[in-house]
Amino acid sequence: MNKPFSIDQNATLEDPTSVPVVLGIGGTLRPGSSSEVALRHALKAAAAQGAVTEIITATELNFPAYDPETADSVEAAQRLIEAARRADCVIIATPGYHGGMSGMLKNAIDYLQGLAADPQPYLHHKAVGCIVSAAGWQAGVTTLASLRATVHSLRGWPTPLGVVINSTTKPFGAAGEVLDAKVGEQLAMLGSEVTTFAKARVKHFA
Repeated sequence: MNKPFSIDQNATLEDPTSVPVVLGIGGTLRPGSSSEVALRHALKAAAAQGAVTEIITATELNFPAYDPETADSVEAAQRLIEAARRADCVIIATPGYHGGMSGMLKNAIDYLQGLAADPQPYLHHKAVGCIVSAAGWQAGVTTLASLRATVHSLRGWPTPLGVVINSTTKPFGAAGEVLDAKVGEQLAMLGSEVTTFAKARVKHFA
């Protein structure tokens, strides 16, 4: 039986082979989309807290429509599955489309069914930071609730903070720099929360 899983806010990792891994998934096919920029800022914050980060953007998530009968043969999806398997925690960033995440991202997440038979299936014992960028607050909030529900269905733990970005306020500059200090603070906090959970997970399963 596993020992109780708890979070140590002051946890440190002395063993360099036990550095937590945080995987970022998301964005859109449009280069420099606000959701992808936000994801990169959150991952940068996670790296500053001591995590090794990896990112899989929308350009790598354009898989065929998920079909349980043929999913194992989709070679392009295997990188996502393997990255999710080795990650200690995850950050997902999506645009808000009509009250939900993008169809492409939801389709890619469905491929995580490939983790069902793992000893730690799906996103079990993994915290998941959720980021939504939408053209309006209502679309962002409803999409965040939808994304959290999907994370729960995959046995993941949404972090206490979920970040909603109103893209109409132009929170990022042309070079991807943060123009809205509050957005920057929230993304940094989310990255820190995910890394705190990731460190605790590494320590627990060491």
